[in-house]
Amino acid sequence: MRVQQAIRHYLVALQFFTRVPVTGRLAAWVGFDQAMLRAAAAHFPGVGWLVALWACCVSTLLWWLLPAQGFTPLAVAALGTVATVLMTGGFHEDGLADVADGLGGSLDRERALDIMKDSRIGAFGAMALVLGLVSKIALLAVVGGSGLAPLLWALLGGHVLSRLLPLALPMLLPHVGDTARSKAKPLADQIDVHTLRLGALWCLPALLGIALGQGLAFVLYGCTSAVLAAAWMFRWFRQRLQGFTGDALGATQQVCEIAFYLGAACALGRG
Repeated sequence: MRVQQAIRHYLVALQFFTRVPVTGRLAAWVGFDQAMLRAAAAHFPGVGWLVALWACCVSTLLWWLLPAQGFTPLAVAALGTVATVLMTGGFHEDGLADVADGLGGSLDRERALDIMKDSRIGAFGAMALVLGLVSKIALLAVVGGSGLAPLLWALLGGHVLSRLLPLALPMLLPHVGDTARSKAKPLADQIDVHTLRLGALWCLPALLGIALGQGLAFVLYGCTSAVLAAAWMFRWFRQRLQGFTGDALGATQQVCEIAFYLGAACALGRG
């Protein structure tokens, strides 16, 4: 019974954070309510597993199809990133753009929150999207320059760990913004140590695999960089918003993912 419930919660998380269709009889079996969404938070890193595996499959195929020359890692990184955006619908990238527009467009807290609700993308949001995607692709290309295996391990660690660290925000900050319409509000009342522990269980096999396949330094540099990025985002939201929003969670995921790739690239650079 517990296994079936865990599968249902995972599929709810999959529905919420990707474009993977959960329809028909499967959707009827899964069901949906706010309590299930709360429980699904523990499985967000599990969604990262699926996104990472998709990215790894696309990257591996492209690696063997494209000619072995200098720009192949860059092309693989770019097209692999396109594949992940298509799978997730740019859900987290949208949060990054909204946060950049809100906090970049006004120093006033209430005005910043209002801007973040606007679906239109402004100058700060556009810059954040471009710089975020360019940084992600460039760092993955650097990692891929050392071979396909480091690239695949980086994708796994980046996608999985970056979906665990944002869960700390609801534990440490109150939810702010439009409570009635916010998709993130159900998460504000249930993130606890137990949820983080379950999320960490999704991460442990990935990190252990990376340590065995690529070395402990790869894990330590990547994790340290991602954790520092999460801490910086927490401090930023605490100072500017005195809380978190759904967009803040998405932005934190993107920044932590990029930070993991940066740490991985630095580990390779250190030999």
